[in-house]
Amino acid sequence: MRVKICGITNYEDAKIACDAGADALGFVFYKNSKRYITPKTAKEIINKLPPFVVKVALFVNNSFNEINETMEYIKADMAQIHFEVDDDFVNNLKYKYLRVIRAKEKQDVLKYENEYRLVDVYVPEYGGSGKRVDMKFFDGIDTSKIILAGGLTPSNVFEIARYGFYGVDVSSGVEEYPGKKDKRKVRQFIELAKYGIRCGW
Repeated sequence: MRVKICGITNYEDAKIACDAGADALGFVFYKNSKRYITPKTAKEIINKLPPFVVKVALFVNNSFNEINETMEYIKADMAQIHFEVDDDFVNNLKYKYLRVIRAKEKQDVLKYENEYRLVDVYVPEYGGSGKRVDMKFFDGIDTSKIILAGGLTPSNVFEIARYGFYGVDVSSGVEEYPGKKDKRKVRQFIELAKYGIRCGW
């Protein structure tokens, strides 16, 4: 089970997540988010990170030129597109990308089923709400290319074991407060997602 820790705003939290075994870190470039980070600060953090951790930049309602420019500046690995875009838009991106589905109903999670995609619950504020996707949406479908987000915590991540998701994405569920991670929760979440689930704990 791959784990992405999103909403990184400072190097201390980034290091805690990396040391605990996170596969990816997320940086939010949506100014209305409580976890917003400037490109300059993100670049400073990314420059200090170890080589085998994927750096993901989250965008909301940006042009593809803005995304390409920010990605080039901060040297991120992947753009997380947290709004609806068409194929022409993503074809103009110079970097790998991950579409986000903000699911309102079961049929939503089947969108882009041939791509790796992140599925989050629909909320007006674009993520980080702590609300959960209805797990019934995933009954009977192939989840091997889905990264699940929305309302995950160390106390409930074990519940998704039977679905076989490619990975999980967590932000508010491992925080002391918005923008600041809780070291114990980060370590516990990653341990349970990577090893507890695998062992059926």
